[in-house]
Amino acid sequence: MKLRNIFKSLAALKSKWISLVVPMLILGALFFLMALNNVFTETYDIERFSISKEVIRSPITIENELETQRKTRETVQSVEDRYNVSQEINEEQIYYINEIFDAISKVEEMKPVDGEKPEEDYILSSQEKVQTLQQILSPEIVSSIDNGVLLRLVEATPEERVKGKKVFSNIVKEVLTNGVRLENLQSATNEVKEALTYSKLDTEVREALITLSDFAVVENSFYDVEKTLNARKEAANNVNPVMIRAGEIIVREGQTITNELYEELKLVGLLNKQGNIFPVIGLALLISLIIGIIAYEVNQLSKQNQIDKGKLASLLIISFIVVSMLKVVSLYTTQDNHLFFVVPVASGVLLLKILINERFAIVLAGVYSILGSILFNSQIPGSLNIEAGIYLFLSQLAAIIFLMNMKDRLAILKAGIGMSIVNILAVLVFLFLSFEKYTVSDLLMQTSLGFSSAILAVVFTIGLLPFFETGLGILSDSKLLTLASPNQPLLRKILTEAPGTYHHSIMVANLSETACDAIGANGLLARVGAYYHDLGKTERSHFFIENQLSIKNPHDTIKPKQSAEIIINHPYNGAETLKKHKFPKEIIDIAKEHHGTTLLKFFYYKEKENNKFVNEKSFRYPGPKPQSKEAAIVCICDSVEAAVRSLKEPTEEKIEEIVASIIDDRLMDGQLDDSPLTLKELKEINKTVCRSLKGIFHSRIQYPTKEAK
Repeated sequence: MKLRNIFKSLAALKSKWISLVVPMLILGALFFLMALNNVFTETYDIERFSISKEVIRSPITIENELETQRKTRETVQSVEDRYNVSQEINEEQIYYINEIFDAISKVEEMKPVDGEKPEEDYILSSQEKVQTLQQILSPEIVSSIDNGVLLRLVEATPEERVKGKKVFSNIVKEVLTNGVRLENLQSATNEVKEALTYSKLDTEVREALITLSDFAVVENSFYDVEKTLNARKEAANNVNPVMIRAGEIIVREGQTITNELYEELKLVGLLNKQGNIFPVIGLALLISLIIGIIAYEVNQLSKQNQIDKGKLASLLIISFIVVSMLKVVSLYTTQDNHLFFVVPVASGVLLLKILINERFAIVLAGVYSILGSILFNSQIPGSLNIEAGIYLFLSQLAAIIFLMNMKDRLAILKAGIGMSIVNILAVLVFLFLSFEKYTVSDLLMQTSLGFSSAILAVVFTIGLLPFFETGLGILSDSKLLTLASPNQPLLRKILTEAPGTYHHSIMVANLSETACDAIGANGLLARVGAYYHDLGKTERSHFFIENQLSIKNPHDTIKPKQSAEIIINHPYNGAETLKKHKFPKEIIDIAKEHHGTTLLKFFYYKEKENNKFVNEKSFRYPGPKPQSKEAAIVCICDSVEAAVRSLKEPTEEKIEEIVASIIDDRLMDGQLDDSPLTLKELKEINKTVCRSLKGIFHSRIQYPTKEAK
């Protein structure tokens, strides 16, 4: 027996994993196929010097190393050689010039030696002065300068010499400072001579200085190997790599494929017939990560019994619709337009929040945004449209946040209004951050796309929601609110055929919803389930005490076993009726499970008075026991409400005692074994139900009657 149970458990576990893994594989395949051509590199069969039949863009960003090397080589070659100007030579040449003029001035001031002829008779001739200069000037000057130059300078007036010295020194100093290399020595000398030619000096002085230029201007700039190498190295480092950017046009339609263009096409992998498999591998890894996240969330929902085949099917259908919309719009989107602003992607997360829950909708919002950033990359492998991804995520997040309480279809419309505001603000943010100038008409056009996205999302959500609720049998809050309407035919049936049961159901619904809200369960589901949990009593309503108004109790005239059969059948009769009317499975389960396998103690002990060997099983509900938190809470509140209503004077102490005893009885009888309720949650349910009952059965002022007056 134990071995059989183990095999059953293993089979159930295997079936569960298959039911989860298969949808995830389908979802992963859908995402992969939709995004494949956005990352896969298309290749071309092109020959050199042929004519391109289409525009070809680079699929990747890559450096053109050959072009970078060529550019670097040209830049290095354009760097001029570096030379060092010798300041020592400059100072030496200026010193020689000053020495010449100072020596001439000294010779002019010479006086006769003592014992010789009188001073007035001592006058040196110009030739004697030149000879004296040759004796006192440096050998470098004497050997390089012709006597005629010195003679002209000696014969010049002192004022002309002073003026000539100043002009000549400044010109020579300027030329030497700029540097004089061996190859431009003659040009530098000519530069000095030309400057002297156009000076306002005396003719004799000017001619002498022009001749002196050959001595004054010398080589003073010498090649510096280290500086030259450093300059070339710095120039090479400053050369920016020649990059081919992703999306950049390499060849235009009708353009000839030159050798240079052919090499660029080869470099970016557009001529490789085998294609580039790495982006495909990257996409597969990304999809695996995404599916892993979704699978984790689905598994968590499965552990909480919040997922079924219908919800898994809705996940696949919604994902297909959303990704298909993204794909279709991406085909018409270019770098010049931003059509992703108009995609009603938020309709997917709105449906997921309504049909499953908010957390799951947020996770899928991130998934759809990542896929959107891939699909809107203009089919440039390796790139993501971050702007599209951020916009899509903000739009979906706004939809989830603004859909607060799903009381009716108007809640979706209200969410659409909030979503449209967020969309418009997001569009404006991207426009203002782009540094481009936009006209008022451009702003209106772009923001209208965001507004249209919100409106379309609302329309699609309202239009598709009934399909998922009815076609896939998914129970959503909007469906529950529809079933909770007093005008629902089955509720009117309970009201007209079993008014006592109707009042009892309303009370149980109030208690159940409050208790569920206290522990985080689905209060709305518990309320609606409580409305219909006793629907089966309408078949023979007068056999139930709450409907016995001014009539004799029919159980007094029949056997206890017959009475038990009538009472026991009502959960299953109600479940059958709900099935015929195609009610959600969750509501049917609550109707079927709200008594579990409890014992009809009154009729059991009544039968036992006459038959000591009575079979207890005949007086127990066949079950099943409550499987969900909501069904377990309805089970407790059903018994609590009936018990408290039977009290003649319901005090707070009696209410607390009855509630605690019923919960303990259900717990000890094993009725809560199959439900996920914890002991901590049972304590909270006890406290919440007692508080609600005390508010209902509070003490009132007893008004005096006419007789008492």
